[in-house]
Amino acid sequence: MVICLLLTAGCSKQLTEDPRGLVGGSQALSSVAGLESALTGAYGSLMVPWNSGFTTVSQIAMTMGADDLTTHPGSNKEEFREFDRFNVSSLNSRMNPIWLGCYKTIQSTTNIINNYQQVQDGTTATVNAIVGEASFLRALCYYWLTRLWGEVPIIPTEKYSTDLLNLTKSAPAAVYKLIEEDLARAEEMMPDKKRDPGRPNKGAVKALLADVYLTEAGWPLKDQSKYALAAAKAKEVIDNKAAYSFDLYQGDYLKIFAGGTTEDVFTLFTRGQWSTYNSFYGLSTMPENEGGWSDFFTELKFFRDFPAGSRKDATFSTEFVVNGDTIPWQETTTKHPYYKKFTIQSGAKNVYMSNNPVIMIRYAHVLLIYAEAQARATGTPDAQAYAAVNAVRQRAGLSPLPEGLSGNDFATAVVQERAWEFAGEWNRWFDLVRLEQVAAANADKDPGDLAPAGTITQKQYWMPVPGADAIINPNL
Repeated sequence: MVICLLLTAGCSKQLTEDPRGLVGGSQALSSVAGLESALTGAYGSLMVPWNSGFTTVSQIAMTMGADDLTTHPGSNKEEFREFDRFNVSSLNSRMNPIWLGCYKTIQSTTNIINNYQQVQDGTTATVNAIVGEASFLRALCYYWLTRLWGEVPIIPTEKYSTDLLNLTKSAPAAVYKLIEEDLARAEEMMPDKKRDPGRPNKGAVKALLADVYLTEAGWPLKDQSKYALAAAKAKEVIDNKAAYSFDLYQGDYLKIFAGGTTEDVFTLFTRGQWSTYNSFYGLSTMPENEGGWSDFFTELKFFRDFPAGSRKDATFSTEFVVNGDTIPWQETTTKHPYYKKFTIQSGAKNVYMSNNPVIMIRYAHVLLIYAEAQARATGTPDAQAYAAVNAVRQRAGLSPLPEGLSGNDFATAVVQERAWEFAGEWNRWFDLVRLEQVAAANADKDPGDLAPAGTITQKQYWMPVPGADAIINPNL
């Protein structure tokens, strides 16, 4: 049975689960089948609703401190409002899926990374692909954990001991060092082609590493030498996009969010079943007028400032059919527009168990990482940086950025473009944090949106450790 390491808060329930099909411990990893089983468990921990993963509304709730997301001012949305108003309690259950899911995946992938050399069958290429995927997933999890919580425990082993209940938190610099090491291993071992649509390839590893470098250049590490590394790694993806089967999707913009396009760099594909489905598509992003839950929607100033055009039309729902009549967003119960990109379904949109994928990294990310990082690294945007951002703008129906911008002005324009392109996709919060612009983005709220509960400082950039774990391990 999979051992529960740090995650004692969720362990009592996890230990009652049916262990059939799970492979745990180094003794189970002497074959390729054992590696594959452990890897399947690692992916599963990122996609199981209620307990763990990215298929709940948690990553949207936890990034509501940005200026593109808000929630219902009343109703039963108190946990959402805590994030939007910067007064998050350690007992806020919306944090648990990411915390628990990431650490469960870290456990499974650490088991693979520490023990794959004892495998006695299979080809080197097959084993390397599995280990590369495990390394990518572990890096992805630590990346999310340190961006959301800052100082977090690093799990040194897959084997349980009571010493793990006294782990101390590691500084972000140490966590990022491990992330870079994992991605270097993954980049070396991973093939160019994905083994399946829901898996990473070498290009996905490079894309994630570019994003990591971009973040390291900002707060809290502020290592500006990383801008050049981010640009170089993103350029490797752009220059080899054909080998990795990536490109900016040029069809109906909304089809991107149904998955399966050239835009997918790394996507978690769900099945619409209880064991794995996406619960932030559908009812979560619909107004009560349509029978929805109003878990999240756009802030008013962000919506007003969003450039008009096909991308805006595809991003937001502004009219709703209620009892056969069409009403504008101003007449909904919350008096806000909603996110259309999160209601794209096969069939009716008022569903809870959606099979829509969770698109973690898009090719548009790669283009905009390169554009910003190159301009910040050199002080002058090059032709490829202009081409990268303008490709995204052209698809959105916008004119190119003017020539001759300074590196700083160009980078600022690219960050704003990221806000529009990834609206509601939890990207904006991380941009504001790394650039230390959270307070500024929340300083000019529309009166119709929720205001911060107090002065925003860097202390609010990180979340409190979930309370149950902190009680069991005071070092947390």
